[in-house]
Amino acid sequence: MGIRTVSYAASDVGKVRSSNQDSGYAGVNLFFVADGMGGHAGGDIASAITAQHVATADEPVENSQQAEQKLIDYIWQANEKLGASVAQHSELAGMGTTFSGMFVNGTSVSIGHIGDSRIYLARDGVVKQITSDHTFVQRLVDTGRITEEEALVHPRRSVLMRVLGDVEQFPEVDLETFETKPGDRWMVCSDGLSGVVPEGLMHRIMLSESSVQEATDLLVGEALEFGAPDNVTVVLVDVLDAKDEVEVSPARNFVGSAASEVVIEERKGRRILRILNPMTLIEMLQKPEDPTSFAPESEELLEKILKDTKGRIRARRLRQIATYLLIVAAATYGLFLAYEYTQTRYFVGTNDGVVVIYKGIKEELGPFKFSTVYEVSNITLESLTDFQREALERSIAAETIEEARRVLDQLGGN
Repeated sequence: MGIRTVSYAASDVGKVRSSNQDSGYAGVNLFFVADGMGGHAGGDIASAITAQHVATADEPVENSQQAEQKLIDYIWQANEKLGASVAQHSELAGMGTTFSGMFVNGTSVSIGHIGDSRIYLARDGVVKQITSDHTFVQRLVDTGRITEEEALVHPRRSVLMRVLGDVEQFPEVDLETFETKPGDRWMVCSDGLSGVVPEGLMHRIMLSESSVQEATDLLVGEALEFGAPDNVTVVLVDVLDAKDEVEVSPARNFVGSAASEVVIEERKGRRILRILNPMTLIEMLQKPEDPTSFAPESEELLEKILKDTKGRIRARRLRQIATYLLIVAAATYGLFLAYEYTQTRYFVGTNDGVVVIYKGIKEELGPFKFSTVYEVSNITLESLTDFQREALERSIAAETIEEARRVLDQLGGN
């Protein structure tokens, strides 16, 4: 059975960043996202160079083996270009990028992935994450040492173990091929979406009947609604039956930094690389704002992050216990004040057939009583009228002990 695809890509700088370090591409056979790192030093350049080079691989292939080989070849070539760019332009030292892409050939989808951008598949009412993040925090999750919930808020969740770019290690790229069918919806996104929008909401939008453009815009919009602390890039791909008619034809579209040209510019005797879109003076003076960083995989750093995790969990539990104790103390103090107030009140009632003055209030709370006999009179119930006895059964409230004694005097005089 033949298939065809309909795709759409969108990217937004977000509400915190001053530049877009993401690049996205929605083509004919190839769809991907690259999320640059390195702040103003070149994260946008790294993702743009990678995207613009890998996009040239968007040509038909004969089988999934060729698709995988083409993906890995072009990813590695892009990595070489990044290394060469750093060698020629020292100001770009440390730049790098993630890459998550899918090559569609017939009913096969070949995946190439490195970093923490993600690929998802929505099929038959279920959304599944296809890729696994190459981060130290994800490694701790995979080995059962922290939970998914703890990973979401971990301060080092953006420390990557694998990236393309200015790193000594040769990039280890995950490659895998899946079968696809009409009705599938694939998504490639940067962590500006997956790390910000709640998973349930993201899944509902992916599973909706919205068109790829509407769903993409909704996903980016939700990231903005949740504060968009990072750039957000989304590429959606719907798989249709080849016989289905569509209003749009496949096209090659770049979004984010890759939509602009990377140029060489002369500045004070130096030749520097930059994105054609000029930065404002304020942006150039700002401190690099990209929290993403790279560190070679090592057991030492893994243990350090785990220790940091345990410390934060312990601190959070202590805060929870302290908060609980504070609430209990506040509630206890409030009850104490309430009880103290009740002991400033009096009422006249009966006890063992005689009239007495009680200190406190008549109301009770389960087994707890808030009154005690304060003063016993010599007035018996038998000496009182029916009206007086009925009033005493209900109790006669008094503001002060003097007022209570006046009630006794009145009862004693009938």
